[in-house]
Amino acid sequence: MGRATDRRGVLRIDLDAATAGRGAIRRPDTLAVEEPLEIRVGAAGPGRRRPLAVTMRTPGDDLDLAIGFLLTEGLIRSTDDVLTAQLCAGAETPNTYNVVDVVLAPGVPEPTTDPSRNFYTTSSCGVCGKASIDAVRTRSLFPVSADPLSVPAVLLAELPDRLRAAQRGFDRTGGLHAAGLFTPDGELVVLREDVGRHNAVDKVIGWAVRERRLPLAGHLLLVSGRASFELTQKAWMAGLPLLAAVSAPSTLAAELADEAGMTLVGFLRGRTMNVYTGPHRITMELPA
Repeated sequence: MGRATDRRGVLRIDLDAATAGRGAIRRPDTLAVEEPLEIRVGAAGPGRRRPLAVTMRTPGDDLDLAIGFLLTEGLIRSTDDVLTAQLCAGAETPNTYNVVDVVLAPGVPEPTTDPSRNFYTTSSCGVCGKASIDAVRTRSLFPVSADPLSVPAVLLAELPDRLRAAQRGFDRTGGLHAAGLFTPDGELVVLREDVGRHNAVDKVIGWAVRERRLPLAGHLLLVSGRASFELTQKAWMAGLPLLAAVSAPSTLAAELADEAGMTLVGFLRGRTMNVYTGPHRITMELPA
């Protein structure tokens, strides 16, 4: 896992074993790494890129994270809008390469710095400080309401186990969110993990941007936590017709999914689920 995990000594307390004199032992534990990533964006030329965002993330797939963030924030439309993207040296010693430098293609407008649209993010809340809901309700280039995706409920119920089986980082730490892109047949196309659930989604979408797979029509996105407004917006920006979560959605997530014509599924656990919007895409038929 490289820099995605680190080892730390802990005192393990087991009250059930205390009566046998083994209630507390010291042992190493594996933790998920959380470090800042600064995203710099601008036109070509020396000294032209300015800091746009700082996100707390788990190192790994950082270029996908940066490109996905720019796409889901409506700052780029495709991989053709990016001339280069590279990890750069930061100020740390030893250097941890916690900076991504993105050079926009000629003709692509540079993002403007607006105090009301603060791009500082954390691993828990996603993008914070934006002035209003209208400021984050970025319109997608990809209409999803007419997407004919159809997924049997029995197949959808199997996907959390398939996602969980591929979560190598979670196996070691128990502290990473996951986002997985699936085909209608239940094939896992790509999975990304991160201490921030919004980062995991941006890494998946950034991968799709760099692979020239947008829009992600006919696919579905599964996230290991809850479905927030922001994750729903990111899915819409990538052209995804279905977002599923193992936990609860928020009211704004459901409202946005309904507005976009997306299918939103929550509490996808075992053989039960709640379909909040777009139920026509979920069938009760057995998979072929």
